[in-house]
Amino acid sequence: MAAITSTHKLQSRFEALKVLVLIPSYNNAPKLKAVLNDVLGYTSSVLVVNDGSSDETPQILEDYPQIEILHHQENQGKGVALKTGIDWALENAYDYLISIDSDGQHLAKDLGAFLDKIEEEPGAMIVGARNMESADGVPGGSSFGHKFSNFWFKLETGVSLPDTQSGYRLYPLSHFKKMRFITTRYEFEIESIVRLSWKGVPMLWVPIEVKYPDDRITHFRKFWDFFRISLLNSLLVLIALLWIKPRDLTRRIFNGEFKKIILEEVLKTKDSNKTLAQSISFGIFMGIFPVWGFQMLIAVALAIPLKLNKAVVLIAANISVPPVIPFIIYFSFLTGAALLGGNAFPELSSELSFEDVKDDLVQYYLGAVVLAFVSGIVAWGVSLAILKVWRKEG
Repeated sequence: MAAITSTHKLQSRFEALKVLVLIPSYNNAPKLKAVLNDVLGYTSSVLVVNDGSSDETPQILEDYPQIEILHHQENQGKGVALKTGIDWALENAYDYLISIDSDGQHLAKDLGAFLDKIEEEPGAMIVGARNMESADGVPGGSSFGHKFSNFWFKLETGVSLPDTQSGYRLYPLSHFKKMRFITTRYEFEIESIVRLSWKGVPMLWVPIEVKYPDDRITHFRKFWDFFRISLLNSLLVLIALLWIKPRDLTRRIFNGEFKKIILEEVLKTKDSNKTLAQSISFGIFMGIFPVWGFQMLIAVALAIPLKLNKAVVLIAANISVPPVIPFIIYFSFLTGAALLGGNAFPELSSELSFEDVKDDLVQYYLGAVVLAFVSGIVAWGVSLAILKVWRKEG
């Protein structure tokens, strides 16, 4: 029988903060008992998800009646094990969940650091940051993967974290109630923090100690799991560039941060006046170009390969706000009429809409495209002239 720990150093704080420790485990029997005894020295709020282990894990868990245990009949992957634990924690009214790996690399003495941080910043996501440079026995692949993952996370979210691959982390559970995930294995740890960051959840970290014993058991498949993580990162970057970043910038503009953005992106930017003028020109062009509903998305997406100032492009593209749309439609129709010899719009009205031009879409679309090009060229010339007078380049 395993020794049942009778004292739990942090139990009262775990109960007050409604925190559960989750230990997902798959074929880690040689290390599991030591991990459980270590954690039970600090809290009895423990859940183990046995992810279809085929070793002695079930027998070891029978010696721990004081903890909660869930079994997967077959191995489904770490991501599924984490989601199983998260769902159980939500059903049992926990507010936070701390995941800790069962391979012995994490130490329970660091649990208090997570509690300290969540008391300072309630509702945050907290990652335990390993010092990969000073830790003993760090595998070369782990060190590379650590830096690789941090780079992609910063690109996807704009947020810096020192250890995005750490399995020792605290999840704020309230945000998971309506979330659905596409990953099932190690990549879930990346998907979860990226999507929490996109939801505006603060991303924090605490330093933790890590051990890499010679007999450590790992189920990370160097090729397939790295491939899955790389595929996920490619998808997340695409979503970030085409949706998240334009969305966030638009929210800032409509939340009254227009002046702040202008100061940051125009006055204090290192971009040249030529680049800023090109950004304004392209934004005006996209604001008029007849791809209604996708203008902002396409504008920011194209601004990246064109090396334009994304914020300035988006601000300029807002020429197509509702009060201005009737004028854009009217002058697009007039331009098309001049080019094709068609009928001009009968009269300018604040109630003009796309329904009014559906009978002659060719005239409207041709006029809108030409108007977009002409307006973009004019905007480039005017803005460049103004910037040369108004803004001195360093």
